[in-house]
Amino acid sequence: MEQQAKQILAAAGIDLDALMDRVMGSEALARRLLLRFLEDQNYANLQKALEAGDVQAAIAASHGLKGVCANLSMTGLHRLLARQVELLRAGDLAGAEALMPQIGQEYRQTAAAVEEAFA
Repeated sequence: MEQQAKQILAAAGIDLDALMDRVMGSEALARRLLLRFLEDQNYANLQKALEAGDVQAAIAASHGLKGVCANLSMTGLHRLLARQVELLRAGDLAGAEALMPQIGQEYRQTAAAVEEAFA
């Protein structure tokens, strides 16, 4: 992976050392998994579920995205989603919705970084 790509991803909150450990040093696998993040539908599903007030669907989408972020070592986004899942499981839909501006910003920054790193 080029140094510039590493800098872009690290600046977006991706722990590259942890990610590379997870993929046993395979830069090709890391790249492939990061690009798949861009195709993941959990964020869109989360938005739809919250708009519809569907707590169970929101839990599923937020939890799914949290897992993807954990596997890809996206620490900032993972932390926000972990908090949101806790709120949703506690029945605090308003609290979970209140996190969406932060989650959305972090998601967009992370996705943009992945796109830029591998453009």
